[in-house]
Amino acid sequence: MRYRYKRVFAVFLSCAMLFSLTACGSQRQTKEIEGVFLGIDAAKYQGTIDWQAVAGAGMKFAMIRLGYRTDEGGVIVEDSNARYNLQEGSRAGIPMGGYFFSSAINKEEAEEEAVWVAELVAKYPITYPIVYDCEGFTQENSRQKDLTKAQRTDIALAFLKAIKKLGYTPMFYGSKSELENSWETGRIEKHYKIWVAQYPDLPYPQTYASSYQGKHQMWQFSQTATVSGVSQPVDMNLAYFGYNGIEPAKDSEPPAEVGPDPEALMAFTETEETVTAKEKTNLRSIPDQGEDSIVLYTLLNGETALRTATSPSGWSRLLYNGTVCYAVTSYLTTDLDYDPSALQQEGSLQTQFEAVDDTVTPKVEVNLRTLPSVENPESQIIVLLKHGETVQRTGVSDNGWSRLLYNGTVCYAVTSYLESSDGNAAKPDDGAIKTQFEDMDDYVSPKEKVNLRSIPSVDDPDCVVVATITSSEKVHRTGINRDVGWSRVEYNGKTLYCITQYLNEVK
Repeated sequence: MRYRYKRVFAVFLSCAMLFSLTACGSQRQTKEIEGVFLGIDAAKYQGTIDWQAVAGAGMKFAMIRLGYRTDEGGVIVEDSNARYNLQEGSRAGIPMGGYFFSSAINKEEAEEEAVWVAELVAKYPITYPIVYDCEGFTQENSRQKDLTKAQRTDIALAFLKAIKKLGYTPMFYGSKSELENSWETGRIEKHYKIWVAQYPDLPYPQTYASSYQGKHQMWQFSQTATVSGVSQPVDMNLAYFGYNGIEPAKDSEPPAEVGPDPEALMAFTETEETVTAKEKTNLRSIPDQGEDSIVLYTLLNGETALRTATSPSGWSRLLYNGTVCYAVTSYLTTDLDYDPSALQQEGSLQTQFEAVDDTVTPKVEVNLRTLPSVENPESQIIVLLKHGETVQRTGVSDNGWSRLLYNGTVCYAVTSYLESSDGNAAKPDDGAIKTQFEDMDDYVSPKEKVNLRSIPSVDDPDCVVVATITSSEKVHRTGINRDVGWSRVEYNGKTLYCITQYLNEVK
């Protein structure tokens, strides 16, 4: 297998070098210029990005996660929104670069990764560098755990050298501490650009530069930035170089048109089972009930569909009439003889609602649920509602829940996360933290990196970033709030909080 990849790589390099003097070869048509430029890096975890809005927000470049190699099995996987981000970012006129999350354990695998990346991006205008990103190598489940610093560096250099021969500008990414301690950085910076990650308490421009003393050409100074057009927190970067234009694609044939990944922000678990509607349910084009969601079919009780995956967010992926579609999980059942009269009613939950009639919006964001409970297994998330999106409230309970009417569906949300649409709190706010946590007892690690905060908020001025951990570390999780997306963890004897979607459960 290794010999086959080496042969493929040699052939690919030969072709690239053969055509180096042609329009589709490796010679750059843009020139590097001096300056300081602000940009973002993005992966599927940012969901569907409005790249025109990102450009309008003044972002001068974007680094796109292209893919990664798994620790289990060493399989190369494409980021599910890589092509969409490259496509739309390029249309918005943003100079694009990319990065690959590597777990290569030898030079041959690193070269294979470089070839894979070059093939993926060949039809897109790649102006900024292609980056080698390697993290989590000290974790017990890492393929790279037993590698020495010199071996890891040799592997990184193999990727960077291959990317350069394939006609792209190479760059190496690492945190400040890892660059100082875990790599033979002097060997890398001698030939290639360095991208350092360091998150000061006060980001740029309050903190003007990274305290990393080594050579570096790009600084990732925040991982929780807010940028117009991006619905999720996003990494923000300074590049100390730019280009005098947009580099054309190496392959002049236009890429196939792609759409965004509708499951990008949801963790789906594959399954294969036949389901029917408890009564009736809409089958939608995406797992969302917002304006962009199209009702493709309505499934009635007794009619069946194949369920291919479920998500903790309360959605099921279905195959119906040969079409992939989505439905709210709580409206489905595997009991094909299910009696619709058995539907559980609100009153059986002992939740009494006082009738009201007003319009509310989330203070920040909130999950709308099928039942007024976060513990009941039948309570499923219908949609995540964000500040500015309004919904009619028809009832308030004395145990902290509001009854809402959303797109004609009765649903429920935690009252303390809501305010009236004119900005007034739905109930008097005494300033106390309203986040309630369901007890947990497991260990988690960042997918890449995450801030640990003093309180579960990114907006509260009293919130302090106490620490930042990377995928090489794990912490004990003691609680989770599934409605607002926060986890409570123990770190160095302190109780801290972090955003759940940035975490993976580990053994």
